[in-house]
Amino acid sequence: MRDVAIIGVGQNKHVAKRRDVNIPELISEAVDNCFAMSGTKPEQVDAVVFGNMHTFEGVNQPELWAGPMLGIVDRPVLRIATGGTTGATTAAAAYYHVASGMADTVLAVAFEKQSDGHAQMGLVAIALPEGLFMLGFSPSTGVEAMASGGSAGGAAYQAQSYMHASGATEEHFAMHVVKNRRNACKNPYAHLQFPNITVEDVLKTPMISYPIRYGFTCPSSDGACAMLYTTAEKAKKICDQPAFVLGTASCSTDPCLNPAGPTLSDPAEQIACKLAAKWAYERAGIKDPKKEIDLAEIYDPFAHQEMMWSERLSLFDEGKGPEMLQKGVTQMDGDLPINASGGVISTNAIGATAMIRVGEAALQIMGRAGEHQVPKKVNKTVSHGWGGLFQFVTVTVLSREPRKG
Repeated sequence: MRDVAIIGVGQNKHVAKRRDVNIPELISEAVDNCFAMSGTKPEQVDAVVFGNMHTFEGVNQPELWAGPMLGIVDRPVLRIATGGTTGATTAAAAYYHVASGMADTVLAVAFEKQSDGHAQMGLVAIALPEGLFMLGFSPSTGVEAMASGGSAGGAAYQAQSYMHASGATEEHFAMHVVKNRRNACKNPYAHLQFPNITVEDVLKTPMISYPIRYGFTCPSSDGACAMLYTTAEKAKKICDQPAFVLGTASCSTDPCLNPAGPTLSDPAEQIACKLAAKWAYERAGIKDPKKEIDLAEIYDPFAHQEMMWSERLSLFDEGKGPEMLQKGVTQMDGDLPINASGGVISTNAIGATAMIRVGEAALQIMGRAGEHQVPKKVNKTVSHGWGGLFQFVTVTVLSREPRKG
């Protein structure tokens, strides 16, 4: 396997509705920014990996008719769709193209233009086969699964379980929202930017499904992200400080809350995350993530999740997430900054969201994060994405230096 590095990251400003552009135009903004940052041109790309949530925009095969708009023709294209992990899986596929020797320079592109479709209907289309499968076991449990309130309904169960295990409170959840939405104010691409938001403001928002309040949820964003992967040798010639990929891993388990018999699992336990993190750290040569990881970008569309996932990623001991948040450890100037970009709680163009986690971690290593660049030197990072009903997890470790040996 060859050493691989990220040499360019491009995004566009994420907003609720981009009515001024079509899908190829939206994507091209991020791609142009990626090429500008890396100093490369479309003709230098050997292959493209393309990701977005299928069914969300109500169009088929956008990877085929968006290609010419990017200035890239007659190149192999791979389409990825793995739910909320789509962006991270797209990034991982681009990495493996280069690591395996199939290509030298690969463009990874992920997007969502949710204002062109209906996200809830998209989720129903994806979840319907599973719901019908559950009906085969029990009509009542199948109906309950299909009427459980979508992601927010599942997140409510997960949050309750995490609160019971960790002692986290609604106040902790509101503190997380305040931290990340204030961080987002320093990120020109972030969607929700509230510099004066307070814990009290968040706690006043309506309850959706206990303990998930409206203020504890992410927005629905239009936006895109593009990343350029190449060999370590090329990266060193092109980029002053590349972000080298040390390890990436994915794991999936049964859908949490699946009532169809023995597959029921605690939605906060997250064995898939623990395993994906373990494998990614092993491939990266990370022995003690608590000491070796300098920064994390975690997929947190609901307010309890940054704390919960940070524990499952072995960044903190089990149950210590709320304490670390309260002590300021995860602030931009803390010992372990988490979601300096503002996180998913501030920006969620679903197909791109997990890729943005990898891209933002890369920018921190490269020193190109602008106003939300953390003050400490960032040597190693971990980024994380989840999808499905919490059962898909992808973890990526990046570094300032390539793998030793």
